[in-house]
Amino acid sequence: MGIFDRSLNKAILIGNLGRDPEIRTFQNGGRVCNLTLATSESWKDKESNELKQKTEWHRVVVFNDKLIEFLEKYTHKGSKLHVEGQLETRKYMDEASGVEKYTTEVILRPFRGEITILDSSSDNDQSNQDKNLKEDGNNEIENKSENIKSVEQLASDLDDEIPF
Repeated sequence: MGIFDRSLNKAILIGNLGRDPEIRTFQNGGRVCNLTLATSESWKDKESNELKQKTEWHRVVVFNDKLIEFLEKYTHKGSKLHVEGQLETRKYMDEASGVEKYTTEVILRPFRGEITILDSSSDNDQSNQDKNLKEDGNNEIENKSENIKSVEQLASDLDDEIPF
């Protein structure tokens, strides 16, 4: 099997929470956290010289208990997050219209996902919010400063590649 015979499903988003994390508990005691993350891009229109902006809304679903605890404790509406997960599309029945619909979400499962808070500590109420939780089997919590540098570099590199 060659390297090009494999595939990868990885979504990386940097954006702001549109509302507080929504956490539900299942009958078996497990929990799920739903996030609404806004990503925005802006550019200057070459013809009108006007600054344009476009915002996309993303549904993020977390099934990882450690990440849910982290989100519950340290995030709120407006928090800037770096999220890594997998794209999944699911089918559901719209109860109002009775029509089958589809939705695509970024899913974070145990041992497969990462969330970093990118807000500066002055932007948040709690001093411990400069943390990153990566669920890779080690359950480690790290300082965010190294991650912010790499994320800022990535964002800068991406800005240079906008074709208009």
